[in-house]
This record gives sequence, structure tokens and C-alpha cells, in this order.
Amino acid sequence: MTITPVPRVGIIVVAAGSGSRLGAGAPKGFVGIDGHTILRHALERVFAGPPAQVVVVTPAGREGDALSEALAAAGDRRDLVTVVAGGHSRQASVAAGLAALWADIEIVLVHDAARALTPPEVFGRVIGAIDDGRAGAVPVLPVVDTIKRVEGAEVVGAVDRSKLSAAQTPQGFRREVLDAAYRDATAEFTDDAALVADAGHAVAAVEGHPLAFKITTSADLDRARGIVGERPIAPASAHLDHSAPIPRVGTGTDVHAFGGDGTLWLAGLEWPGEQPLSGHSDGDAVAHAIVDALLAAAGLGDIGTHFGTDHPEYAGAHADVFLARTAGLLGEAGWRIGNVSVQVQAVRPRFAARRAESEAVLSAALGGAPVSVSATTTDGLGFTGRGEGVAAFAVALVVPA
Repeated sequence: MTITPVPRVGIIVVAAGSGSRLGAGAPKGFVGIDGHTILRHALERVFAGPPAQVVVVTPAGREGDALSEALAAAGDRRDLVTVVAGGHSRQASVAAGLAALWADIEIVLVHDAARALTPPEVFGRVIGAIDDGRAGAVPVLPVVDTIKRVEGAEVVGAVDRSKLSAAQTPQGFRREVLDAAYRDATAEFTDDAALVADAGHAVAAVEGHPLAFKITTSADLDRARGIVGERPIAPASAHLDHSAPIPRVGTGTDVHAFGGDGTLWLAGLEWPGEQPLSGHSDGDAVAHAIVDALLAAAGLGDIGTHFGTDHPEYAGAHADVFLARTAGLLGEAGWRIGNVSVQVQAVRPRFAARRAESEAVLSAALGGAPVSVSATTTDGLGFTGRGEGVAAFAVALVVPA
């Protein structure tokens, strides 16, 4: 199996904006251009460029969605993906991305996901300028429109456009330069180049690209859709240097205490007459352990990432909802479920009579993947032995789809 070398370049993809000016009713990064989102298109082009750690900065609560988009775009580079929540401003969001960079990173590029169609060669030009000894570099395009100075409703003069350029992203910097500029910043700046310049460093200009325009308004989105319609992106694929797919294994555990009102739901089944388990959803420790095992095997985070308390839509949800969504996440990231085995530790309920029924329900929720369930007690030891709750331990096998 090919182990991706630790890169010296880190790319922070900022996708934490609300997109209020776009008016699409969703954070901008998750608005569709065609069958894919703005964020997915940006990441396709990032991963087509030089190898780099890619840190996606996303709105809080959307980390799971951003991770799915990043892994789908990464191909062979899935191990280079990191996702973090952004802050209250663009500067705070970039700072969150900087904090997530690996220690080996020497060059940092900051890229707006809203510039979703930026060609990979622009990333190479920025990196090249830093390698040539510059503290920072910004891709620019010459201003082609005639520029006027206006006061109120009156034109009061012309501006020499030969001295003007439109800045784009990615903007690149030596790691220590950008770290110091953010550490010492005392004001908010519109871009990272301005912040670094304020810290006393010269920033080089490199050639930008017309496709690196920023999607800000609905007209910009229409323009992007027109371009993508002419040149759709190809599906991402991963190519490993072996003849047979290598499976991956993940483990998951979950515990819930008895308590609350209603009926017990466990292993995908309702158990009339049994005390329920407490939890954000239905407290189904078996289903939750399976979710964690599958996500771990596929490298997609954990149950809190995708189904935590900041996702109110899963309050009270049962196993079929969790497992079907998990199977979908794996499929989107290029994985297929091989099989799942889960063991329940509890004094009650008694599983023997309903084991086959539970296995059938859990398997159906996972799209037919085999699921085996076993149950045991702990001979009176621990909280499960005292009948205070339920523990579940799952192992899952996944293979490249």
C-alpha cells in the first residue's frame, strides 16, 4: 500500500461563510453549481494540484458534510484531509485552519472556496514564488475596466488602472511569516496579504486566472454554472499500487444508562415493557456502536461529527435513520460495507429469541450488508452487571467500492 509522504505545503480552504449575499438559503460552500457543491468544485481543483495537507474550514455544525465533500474529492489523498469549524470572522476562520496544520508544513496557502473554479496551475505559481524566497505571493489579474473616483453621485476623477490589479486566492506565505502575522494582528484585514504586509513583509504578485473569480452573487453563481456545464468535473477516483482492494477495519463502542420515559429501542428493535435508555436519540447503544465502527473504518470521524447534539434533526431518531445515513456517507466517500459484528453487554433485555430479527433489521438499514449480533452478561460486574445500562462493542469491515 502506498503511504503518502508528509507534505511541506498546507492549503487552508476557507468555506465558513454564511453566503448571505448569494441568497441561496445555505452556507455558500454547500450551494450547488451542478451535481456538486461549490466546496466540492474548489476541492477537486485543490487536490489536482501539488500534494498538500488540506484543511477545510467550515461553519460550526457542518463539519461532517464538509468531511464527506473533502473525502469524495481527495482520491488517493484522503489521509491529507483535516476539517475544522470556523470562527466569527474570516480572520478567525483562517486562524482555526492555521492551528490545525501539521508541524512539518513549511508553506501555507489560504484559498477561498468561493473561488471554486481556480485552476490547479495557480496553486503551483504561488508555491513557486515562495520557493524562490518570497515571504508571500498573491495571484492577480490586471484591472481592465476604466476606474473612476466617485463622491456621492458625482464622478470626481479618474484612477490610473495601470497601477491596479485584482487580487485572487490562493494566497501563499512562508509558515513562520503567516503564523507571526496572525499572532500579532491587532485589526481585521480583508485578506491575508494585507495582514502580512501590515506586519512588514513584501508580498509578490504572480499571474492569476480569469476562472478564479469569486462566487458572491447570484449572477456569479450563474456564471459558474455556465462554465461548469461546458466542462463538468470527472468523478474522483483512488488508484492504489496493488491488484486487490485492501479492506479496512474499525471499532466502535457505546454505552447508555436506563432512564427516561417511553419504550426501549435496542439493536433496531422496540422492546415493549422494558425500561428505555436515555440519550439524544433513542439511546440505541447497538446501532450507535455500529455507526462509530463504520465511520472509523472509513476514516470519516465519529458519531458525534455527523449525529451529535448540534444536529437536532436526529433527536429521537431510531437505528434505521442512523445506519442508512452512515451507509450513504461511506458510499459517497468510496467505501462499501463488508460486514459488521456487534456484541451487547446487558442483563436485560434477553436477546436470544430476537437475535435473528435484530440482525435482519440492522442489515436492511445498511443496504443488505451482513450484521451479526451476540449478547452476554458480565456476571454481575460493573454497571451492566448491576442492570444500570447497556454497553455495545462493534467491529466493521469496509472495502473500496
